[in-house]
Amino acid sequence: MANKKNFVLRIDEATYEALEKWAADEFRSVNGQVEWVINRALKEASRVPKPRKAENPPEKI
Repeated sequence: MANKKNFVLRIDEATYEALEKWAADEFRSVNGQVEWVINRALKEASRVPKPRKAENPPEKI
């Protein structure tokens, strides 16, 4: 599982309520919905970061 960063997001109450309803409609948490929206926006803008390579990949035997 990828490491995740925590940060504070301040949005107005009406926006939060709309996001909360949208998340519930799609059976996600509000946090999961925010992640999904951000990931979708990154893909649409062709700005998805490339996955990091493992520093010490396992040896093949």
